[in-house]
Amino acid sequence: MEIGFFGGSFNPIHIGHLIIAEHICNNAGLDELWISVTPKNPLKADSSLLDEKHRVEMVKRAIERFDKIKYCDIELSLPIPSFTANTLRELCKRYPEHNFSLIIGADNWLLFDKWREFDFILNNFKIIVYPRPGYDIDINSLPNGVTLCNTPEIGISSTMVRDSFKCGKPAHSYVAEAVSNYIVENNLYT
Repeated sequence: MEIGFFGGSFNPIHIGHLIIAEHICNNAGLDELWISVTPKNPLKADSSLLDEKHRVEMVKRAIERFDKIKYCDIELSLPIPSFTANTLRELCKRYPEHNFSLIIGADNWLLFDKWREFDFILNNFKIIVYPRPGYDIDINSLPNGVTLCNTPEIGISSTMVRDSFKCGKPAHSYVAEAVSNYIVENNLYT
């Protein structure tokens, strides 16, 4: 099967993530898209990062109604910090019957050359880049194996969601209802 791997902090997962995941899954020739919670992103210093058990639970709740979008726990079993090259190697080792494509935002593509073993990833995996507001990608400059998927640009960020909950403002339209309920029930981001 053709599997898209979509890793991230998902602190929390929001509607924008789901729109992008569903659009890519339906339009990039994928059989499934696997979402993975990254315990610690080596390129981010984020003191507001929730424990992964909460982020995992929110991802699972957010994707319940999607048939082709699955949760993948691979990064939680690997050394921290998570390096995507190691994750992709482990995916290929555990699931040799699948072909994996990496899904990243335009913001990450613009600093992709700072990723550990970015050349290994480029040489061994397809990369699907989705647009992000404020991060322009010249499609003519993309190397072979890298495509820009024409997903809608979503102006929602996890920071926006966290800030809304912290200020006591409703953010129900930014996250799935099950995620919103989980945040409120567990008094997260306050």
